[in-house]
Amino acid sequence: MSTDVPVLTIDGPSGSGKGTVSRAVAQRLGWHFLDSGAIYRALAVAAARTGTALDDIAAIVRLAETMDLRFTADDPARILLDGVDISAEIPTESCGNAASRIAAHGPVRKALLEKQRAFRKPPGLVADGRDMGTVVFPDAPFKVFLTASAAVRAERRYKQLKEKGIDVNLQTLTQEIEERDRRDRERVEAPLVMAEGAVLVDSSDLTIEEAIAACLGAVRQ
Repeated sequence: MSTDVPVLTIDGPSGSGKGTVSRAVAQRLGWHFLDSGAIYRALAVAAARTGTALDDIAAIVRLAETMDLRFTADDPARILLDGVDISAEIPTESCGNAASRIAAHGPVRKALLEKQRAFRKPPGLVADGRDMGTVVFPDAPFKVFLTASAAVRAERRYKQLKEKGIDVNLQTLTQEIEERDRRDRERVEAPLVMAEGAVLVDSSDLTIEEAIAACLGAVRQ
């Protein structure tokens, strides 16, 4: 890992807008982009496709070590797992919940650590996730913790899924987000916490453009 390459870490809970904001910030800075959540979600997809139980940690670790995962250069949202486009599977709630479950295990996180650090290349990297600033890139010179209330995040997710024609219940969605938050905060390995020195950005009442500007400000200062 080249520690002389600058990194902006953007951590925070699910639904806080990290993906949209991080991708836009990376584009404006001209830096590389890492969606760490997509790596864990891709592993969840690999587990489902191979019939691997989520509590079979040894088997999950083997999958993590051997899966061929690529973010296409022309579109960061397009993800290839062993040569197959799995972009449509990545955003689903079932995939997110499965990813959160397997991410709670230390051996799995360790297996994926070097895969994530390999994204650190000149001229710089914007890394989106939950432990980017605390575990994966603790030496990053720029750190942001992007959050929003559970109610706001559930409402955003509800609208996204409805626009895609997916039937979903707002109350159930809110409960799932709150449960995922609790699991992420309380896990022993790399719990969801704000990194020391990180800039706190609450996007509950911000537009996307305002959230992007706040994150860019953390670098430009």
